[in-house]
Amino acid sequence: MFSSERKKPKLQTIMETSTQQNIIAQGTKIVGDIESQGPFRIDGTVEGNVKTSGKIVVGKSGYIKGTLQGENADFEGEFSGKLILSGTLSLKATANIEGEVHINKLAVEPGATFNATCSMKGNVKSLTNESAKAQSVQSK
Repeated sequence: MFSSERKKPKLQTIMETSTQQNIIAQGTKIVGDIESQGPFRIDGTVEGNVKTSGKIVVGKSGYIKGTLQGENADFEGEFSGKLILSGTLSLKATANIEGEVHINKLAVEPGATFNATCSMKGNVKSLTNESAKAQSVQSK
């Protein structure tokens, strides 16, 4: 009776949802760690660790306090903590970055605040693995 309808394979459904953008809206506060394969748009507040293989966009009202790991990031809002990117960090005029930054490339518009120790390496992915090893040694 319903044989004419075809269901999507589960693997395809998982692939589609992992590439959709995750949005943390203005007025939302998340305390804890977040991990995703898809890109992020953050207009709210995140206190904790954010890890993604996608792009991170932090809007003017966005604030992240903790560790952020990803590929590329565009900031209009604020960040405080440790930032690890395998690609480019782009800071708009309203951005405010404080802490420790490990990136491949940096683009800064006039007016942005960048108070951080910055390490620019060609291969930041290996740095991410080293950081994870160092954290596991420190926690023991």
